[in-house]
Amino acid sequence: MGKAEEDQMREMLAEAGYSDKAIDYVLSKEQIGVLEEADHSTLVKGPCGDTMRISLKLDGDKIQDAKMEVLGCPGAVASACAVIDLVKGKKMEEAEKIDLESLFKVVEKLPDQKVHCAKLALATLKRALREYKEKAGKESQKDNAEVAG
Repeated sequence: MGKAEEDQMREMLAEAGYSDKAIDYVLSKEQIGVLEEADHSTLVKGPCGDTMRISLKLDGDKIQDAKMEVLGCPGAVASACAVIDLVKGKKMEEAEKIDLESLFKVVEKLPDQKVHCAKLALATLKRALREYKEKAGKESQKDNAEVAG
């Protein structure tokens, strides 16, 4: 995207009610993508049709890296990027406590009609953490059964 196109996009997003930080997320998309070596990934489709897939790389209970794929509007992209910024380097227990208020401290402002995008990004994160813990628990039970057997 050239400078003129980027400036035009910034202006349009600002007029729609996005903060500068949210616009930066939308244009840079640094946190958008797939982790090839992910320990877990989860796909969630929102009621509006937006779809997010989070990929997590963990070291013990610490989230070493994360990326999010997004099929959706600028609000979904900005929210996904903010969630990724919030979780990198955090322990799973800390990541589970991330809420809407925490997300908006990072993304600053989305148009009111895009708050559901922030909720979808958080729901995607929470589901991934829950699924990972469940999977790890089952593997631990299996290992214990093999040792006991």
